[in-house]
Amino acid sequence: MRGRSDGSQKKRLIASLCAVAIFLGFLYVYYGSSSSGAADLGYGSKSLRKLGSSYLGGDDDTDGKQYESSTKFGQDEGEDIIPKTFPVCDDRHSELIPCLDRHLIYQMRLKLDLSVMEHYERHCPPPERRYNCLIPPPPGYKVPIKWPQSRDEVWKANIPHTHLAHEKSDQNWMVVQGEKIVFPGGGTHFHYGADKYIASIANMLNFSHNNLNNEGRIRTVLDVGCGVASFGAYLLSSDIIAMSLAPNDVHQNQIQFALERGIPAYLGVLGTKRLPYPSRSFELAHCSRCRIDWLQRDGILLLELDRLLRPGGYFAYSSPEAYAQDEEDLRIWREMSALVGRMCWRIAAKRNQTVIWQKPLTNDCYMEREPGTHPPLCRSDDDPDAVWGVPMEACITPYSDREYIYFSFILFEALLVIESVIVAYYDQKAKGSGLAPWPARLTSPPPRLADFGYLSEMFEKDTETWRHRVESYWNLLSPKIEDDTLRNLMDMKANLGSFAAALKSKNVWVMNVVPEDGPNTLTVIYDRGLIGTTHNWCEAFSTYPRTYDLLHAWTVFSDIEKKGCSAEDLLLEMDRILRPSGFVIIRDKQPVIDFVKKYLSALHWEAVATADSDNEGDDIVFIIQKKLWLTSESLRNSE
Repeated sequence: MRGRSDGSQKKRLIASLCAVAIFLGFLYVYYGSSSSGAADLGYGSKSLRKLGSSYLGGDDDTDGKQYESSTKFGQDEGEDIIPKTFPVCDDRHSELIPCLDRHLIYQMRLKLDLSVMEHYERHCPPPERRYNCLIPPPPGYKVPIKWPQSRDEVWKANIPHTHLAHEKSDQNWMVVQGEKIVFPGGGTHFHYGADKYIASIANMLNFSHNNLNNEGRIRTVLDVGCGVASFGAYLLSSDIIAMSLAPNDVHQNQIQFALERGIPAYLGVLGTKRLPYPSRSFELAHCSRCRIDWLQRDGILLLELDRLLRPGGYFAYSSPEAYAQDEEDLRIWREMSALVGRMCWRIAAKRNQTVIWQKPLTNDCYMEREPGTHPPLCRSDDDPDAVWGVPMEACITPYSDREYIYFSFILFEALLVIESVIVAYYDQKAKGSGLAPWPARLTSPPPRLADFGYLSEMFEKDTETWRHRVESYWNLLSPKIEDDTLRNLMDMKANLGSFAAALKSKNVWVMNVVPEDGPNTLTVIYDRGLIGTTHNWCEAFSTYPRTYDLLHAWTVFSDIEKKGCSAEDLLLEMDRILRPSGFVIIRDKQPVIDFVKKYLSALHWEAVATADSDNEGDDIVFIIQKKLWLTSESLRNSE
């Protein structure tokens, strides 16, 4: 009996070992083939675990801190941790936006309030769930059509989504024509063209020549719920730049279409957090059938627009509530009229289906309201320019005492010139901005410059310095670019916006990005008539893959080193948002340049030019171009 027992145990043991071996072999074949193998990739175990936990959607109960990697430039990293190549993400991730990924929300079981749009706000993956692979372009991807032709048509293969064309076929949003998607310029409210609609708004406000530009007084516009951004597209010819804003909602890819067309746009939502723009940034806000409940939560979303509007700024609202006579629309109109009345807005014009409200120029109306009137004024210690992750509040942002400091600043500057200039400054103050008209405001020291202790001379020197730097950049790029090669540009650390200012004569636009933990110079950037946003480069940016032609990184890598963030993650993020054949300009210390050079092959980038900083310190200029590779499958086969 004892011998038989031992024999049967041996048989069971052998059978168990065979089963385990078969199971392990299956895992190797299944996962090893999808990632091409750690050895073949030349990849460290850390990177493969990152790929396994996020790319394959697995759960990882280990402490995420083990995956956090800070970068120390100038140290000997060791050849064994520099990847020979990065794996390619699955084709289903060709439009991945890491911090706006609904699959991540489901996987992490985040408890979000859908009624206030929390699921459309930023929720970034923890380090152990970050994708450590290259985002592939869709099959058949082509180099984008050049501006200005791109305003009206794009390649269908680049954004293979035609549902909006069918859903909005009666509104002239977009039409599929063979290999292209064509944009007739229509919208939900302006079927017959955005250009005619824009002229009608200018006519309602009695602006000369029906030009919404109003002789340079209206320059920056916020278009909420922008669709495919045709409203912003047709403003550009009037020297008006719009921040076209929409979430990644049921109308998926609308912002992707906007950026593919070469129109300034940003993924964002009026939810629970402040939009990433400082107070008094826009002369006009616009909502055309944007389907936003402006009355919810004591009018908190309308109060967010109020924070963003300049003194005397306008809100153009085209919606059934402005004209329909059914009971529900009349109720909404009455309550909305009462709300904006308590906010001290007045009706500037109302015609047909559009109403235009205007924000007050001063605090006088706020001070005259009855005690206890709602919405209340915001607390005196509230910073209206603090926006990164800051919750909205249902309160009115009054003009601070700095408004009078600005006025004194303006008068001081004006007294140095002839009397006619003084009159012009007074005229601007009466209109509520304190800013010169466009394009003079681009190079005029803005009033809020004083918030940072900067003098006019410092501003002018910064403007001149970047004019020379940009001229040098273009000389280095000249063998690779034509006049229409570049359209969508990003300055990853914009400071005062002088990089963008130096590009005024070029047919480009610039997304100026200001670090969330540095001086909030975004106020100065908007006062110059430029646009931008706040961001933390330890996280992914709120945009689709392949949306920018050029990224300018001035000491960005040195900055994230100080934060203890991963430079490798930043390189992958830059590759995600950069278009194939696009360029990167890195201006940083030599150790940073040396670090980046080690990754060129893995990223499928190639060096274009290197130059020193012409006696401006020890910064090095390094220009890179991203190669065009067509599909993830073709790349895997080539390797």
